[in-house]
Amino acid sequence: MADPYELSRQAASELREMTGIGTYNLAIVLGSGWREGASALGVPSSEIVASSLSGFVAPTVAGHNGQLLSVRVGDKNVLLIAGRVHLYEGNSADQVVHPVRTAIAAGAQTVVLTNAAGGIDPAKGPGTVVVLRDHLNLTATSPMEGAPPPPPYATRFVDLTDLYSKRLRSVVHEAVPDLSEGVYAGFRGPHYETPAEVAMARTMGATLVGMSTVLEAIAARHLGAEVLGLSLVSNFAAGVAAGALNHLEVLEAGEHAASSLGALLARLVPVL
Repeated sequence: MADPYELSRQAASELREMTGIGTYNLAIVLGSGWREGASALGVPSSEIVASSLSGFVAPTVAGHNGQLLSVRVGDKNVLLIAGRVHLYEGNSADQVVHPVRTAIAAGAQTVVLTNAAGGIDPAKGPGTVVVLRDHLNLTATSPMEGAPPPPPYATRFVDLTDLYSKRLRSVVHEAVPDLSEGVYAGFRGPHYETPAEVAMARTMGATLVGMSTVLEAIAARHLGAEVLGLSLVSNFAAGVAAGALNHLEVLEAGEHAASSLGALLARLVPVL
């Protein structure tokens, strides 16, 4: 198999050539519902089909359209990754984190990971945005598995003590004081969690559940980037409230929250 680090460098070179942007300052992975809100950051100077770059695979999930958008926000070149891919689509961990590795290879030293999540805390209902303080990786895999990273990359035994940057969280709370923090439990999916699994996650300290983010965060931290995680509570997790769960509910929650998510991103990006 191709060296995933060399593949990300190659994709970053292609990205620079296609966009004319020499380096990016910030990358934002747009989870379900966040794509519409990101339009508040401005009109993209370029839009690229992600799968046209080396190593990228096309998403198969509704709400993930597989584009890379470049936006200038103040003095920052921002790369918007619209259309993440997931393990449950049949991808490897390296394929899941490839967009993040590419963004970092293109210069981004700050990575914002957004997602739509199921809420475990009854006090934080649909429409609430939560800043991630930590996560539980329940996917049974890691982007650090396999061959060790080649020189000059750091060892595979990456320290995750400050995975979701305390400094960035402080910046966010200073800009938007009313945002609370939580712990995200990343499951493999694609089925929703059972009530028993949600109860397990709660017992382990989680306040949110979802099917993304954790692998990207690990890969970004390994490459030395600072990571900020933001979850939109799109629905209550199984067993927290009555009723069945469905993906349409997730998409609708994002559409309803688009304006507030956009305002939040527009407020945060200049200070990150």
